[in-house]
Amino acid sequence: MRRGGIRRGHLSRRRLGGGWSAVAAIALVALLAARGLAQTYSSGQPVWPAFEGWEKNEDGSFNFVFGYMNENWQEELDVPVGPDNGIEPGGPDRGQPTHFQPRRNRFVFRVRVPSDWGNKEMVWTLTTRGTQKAYASLRTDLLIENIDLMSETGALGAGTSSPELRADKPPVIAIQGPKSLNTKVGQPVTLTAIVTDDGVPRRRQPPVGRAGAPNLNLLPPSRITVGKNVGLHLAWFLYRSPVSEGSESKGSAGKVVFDPVQVKTWEDTRTGANSPWAPIWSPPPVPPDGKYVVTATFSEPGTYVLRARADDGALTSDEEVTVTVAR
Repeated sequence: MRRGGIRRGHLSRRRLGGGWSAVAAIALVALLAARGLAQTYSSGQPVWPAFEGWEKNEDGSFNFVFGYMNENWQEELDVPVGPDNGIEPGGPDRGQPTHFQPRRNRFVFRVRVPSDWGNKEMVWTLTTRGTQKAYASLRTDLLIENIDLMSETGALGAGTSSPELRADKPPVIAIQGPKSLNTKVGQPVTLTAIVTDDGVPRRRQPPVGRAGAPNLNLLPPSRITVGKNVGLHLAWFLYRSPVSEGSESKGSAGKVVFDPVQVKTWEDTRTGANSPWAPIWSPPPVPPDGKYVVTATFSEPGTYVLRARADDGALTSDEEVTVTVAR
């Protein structure tokens, strides 16, 4: 039975199954974009929820892993938890985002289900410009492991692997101070996170030409699958915005400004972008003792959930801070 939404991205490794049409469409768009034939949009397009696959936990339970594709390159949409952004069964709130960054965002959140889940489906319904659904189940061919995460995000490169990468462990984040904060509009709060990592994978510097200038001629040719520059870094981003329950808005809500500007956690593949997926990007230096300090300033009152993502280029870890902003 055909389903809407995005099932999986392993076009070469796995059967596409019920969601083949959406995945094939995205692959076709990527192919056309690589050849300069696809039309892209800065705004006005929908967000597609994505079921990425499932993981098995040591206690016998499972994680359903979800992400999304925002077809816009600039517009960020906000959809409150409820009929337009709900997960069932057990919802509508199962920890999904309410703020949607541009373009492809993979492996964004996990929903734990018990060991006796069986053949049931979990459905994420998201309404932006039209209603889209992602269907999660424990189909055998949708099992994902760390090596799949590395491959899908582009850290491995096409058809590559190594014992070192297979042994990689995700970074560890420790938030210093309380995870619930209070502030006022325009009054910055300080966020401090300490990141530790096993040093795998090792940083790769982009090729350079004379006088240290990047030499684009030395870069590999563009390909359909994303490529990612590896190296440990941490980035904060808005995960849930203060859109009131039942709001009709699918546009922007409260804004957050981070200082310093944060590395993008979404797949911005444009040259010059502050993104691990951008050509010739390299990670910023790791601060002393792995301590990352940033400030966040808010434009509107309400409750915000900010997420810190530690990324070694292959695997990631997330922690969250909730900020209540008064006028």
